[in-house]
Amino acid sequence: MLKYDLTKIAPDMRFEIENRPDLSRLFSSFPETMLAAGKDAKTVKGVSEGYVTGILYLAPYNTSGVNICPMAGKAQCGEGCLFTAGRGRMSSVYYARLRKTLFLQQYESKALDVIASDIVAITRKAHRENMKSAFRLNGTSDIRFENMGIMQEFSKAQFYDYSKTPNRKNIPSNYDLTFSYSGVSSFAPYVKQALENNMRIAAVFRDRKTVETMLQKGGKF
Repeated sequence: MLKYDLTKIAPDMRFEIENRPDLSRLFSSFPETMLAAGKDAKTVKGVSEGYVTGILYLAPYNTSGVNICPMAGKAQCGEGCLFTAGRGRMSSVYYARLRKTLFLQQYESKALDVIASDIVAITRKAHRENMKSAFRLNGTSDIRFENMGIMQEFSKAQFYDYSKTPNRKNIPSNYDLTFSYSGVSSFAPYVKQALENNMRIAAVFRDRKTVETMLQKGGKF
């Protein structure tokens, strides 16, 4: 029996889940883990710096029927979301991320318990390997996890994220946030607000040559 309410997701996705035996089995249970560690390009890069990073990948924007990237429309970043690249293109990964999203939305307390267990396990793993641990809960989402108590529960753990929301408040001291830039005109007021709030800003460039040219012209990063 399916454990999730699928009424808000796209009809074709719902049909697949209800009619493919492998997907029906997947959506008839809860995830045993929520965070991935050392299994993707984002987290592997931190290993050379001495970090084991736990990262949560969800189905972004409104894929689940609920918008978990509230500024995606104004920033026009939906089509270019990293969710559509790499392993996110694989259907098994796609549906696994969707299940995690529905799990968090529909069984928040249980999902946070699983995240907490993952944090403990990854912290222990890092300690055994004489490394540090860090956690990114918005790998492909922009949820205000600071309001869910998980960072307060693990006050000695280091969390970080990128966000397109410039008015995040009551940020715990162990949560490092970087504002994610978009150059579309509809997003300009939010970039201005981020600057006024002295937020660190990250911008994506098409290629290294563009950055080198800007530096030669006196640009600073």
